[in-house]
Amino acid sequence: MKPLKLTINAFGPYAEKTEIDFSKFGDSGIYLIAGETGAGKTTIFDAISFALFGETSGSTRKTKSLKSDFTDENNLGYVELEFLSHGEKYHIRRECAYKKTNRNGKITPISEVAELAKPNNETVFGTKEVSDEITKILGIDKNQFSQIVMIAQGEFQKLLNAKTEDRGEIFRNIFSTQNLQIFQAKLYDNFIKRKELFEDLKNSLI
Repeated sequence: MKPLKLTINAFGPYAEKTEIDFSKFGDSGIYLIAGETGAGKTTIFDAISFALFGETSGSTRKTKSLKSDFTDENNLGYVELEFLSHGEKYHIRRECAYKKTNRNGKITPISEVAELAKPNNETVFGTKEVSDEITKILGIDKNQFSQIVMIAQGEFQKLLNAKTEDRGEIFRNIFSTQNLQIFQAKLYDNFIKRKELFEDLKNSLI
């Protein structure tokens, strides 16, 4: 997955609309995000993760508090992400959940909204539906994404301590080696059958 353009509005410390055009940084694929503590560096990663999966990049930040505290409730908090995956372009928009006050002073919770525009002109709506579709497109879920693609501070330890089968599943999804695993299983199955046939022939000769 290669991010092309990120748009943040009323999200975390970003009260105003902010755009980051990754395509201007060249094709090297290596970017340095620098700044003082509290400048909003981690929020950029949170925004990408939130756009894709509806969750932040780390385990300590909650999605209920993502809308900026520096703007009024009428300024909609949202994230838009344009990205490439397997050579195809996708566009995703996810709006933060927030609380709205009506004329009578009653506070009404407004749920998160999400939509994904696919390259085949199909659009997916719904928070869970979009997250599920992103998992299919990328081949990894939110937990795996946090462990291998966008590792938040302190999260890398979880990958190191993961069980062997869990790490194996993660790397199979990353490098798409499922077919090799199937091929390996078929080879082993064929080996067992040939070995049994060999033993039968050997016993017959004896």
